[in-house]
Amino acid sequence: MKYQHIFFDLDGTLWDFETNSYQTLLELCNSYNLNQKGIVDYEKFIRAYKLHNAMLWDLYNVDKISQKDLRRERFQRTLADFGVHDFKLSEDIGEEYIALCPREKKLFPYTLEVLDYLQDKYRLHIITNGFHTTQHIKLKESNLTSYFDQIITSEKTGVKKPNPKIFQHALSLADAKAYESIYIGDNLFVDIISCQDSGIDGIYFNPKSITHNENLNFEISCLSQLMEIL
Repeated sequence: MKYQHIFFDLDGTLWDFETNSYQTLLELCNSYNLNQKGIVDYEKFIRAYKLHNAMLWDLYNVDKISQKDLRRERFQRTLADFGVHDFKLSEDIGEEYIALCPREKKLFPYTLEVLDYLQDKYRLHIITNGFHTTQHIKLKESNLTSYFDQIITSEKTGVKKPNPKIFQHALSLADAKAYESIYIGDNLFVDIISCQDSGIDGIYFNPKSITHNENLNFEISCLSQLMEIL
């Protein structure tokens, strides 16, 4: 067997970030009675939040903003889109979002079946740009922690994907060689192109079948396909 170590991304690859985030945001809209502040279309509010959050994460991933900036700005900017300029409210919602969202448990289809299949054949690890404490809560609440030998977070490591240093650090912690390792993630650039640039084979998890022009060795739309490849 060529591979001995399998590294996974977490959000958007195993843990269904979009669904879990949506449920949390809807709960917060209701609990903070945002309709009384003129935000009557919660779906529109959530769509606006997702746009701001994605843009801010792009900046965070390339070290243009801090974790604190990201957490503060995403709700502050979203509320401002609807004419609500309330720093305390945005701060409170942001803190409660961080407390609630990681405890959601929705996983992508076949996550547990695939991990059960792989754990007896390979050593499994996580590499994630998510915040250290938050990611560990997600793994624990979703009963995923026990599957993984090493859980590498960018916050603890000090560098984020796509920086090659995080992959080198992960290989060192796992006592693994690049040529015997493979990485599975849902972000074409941050996960797959960057791991391949570090000499690690990549599997692009593309459940929405997003079109691209990259020449990849492996691409899947369902995690169950990993049992065919691996």
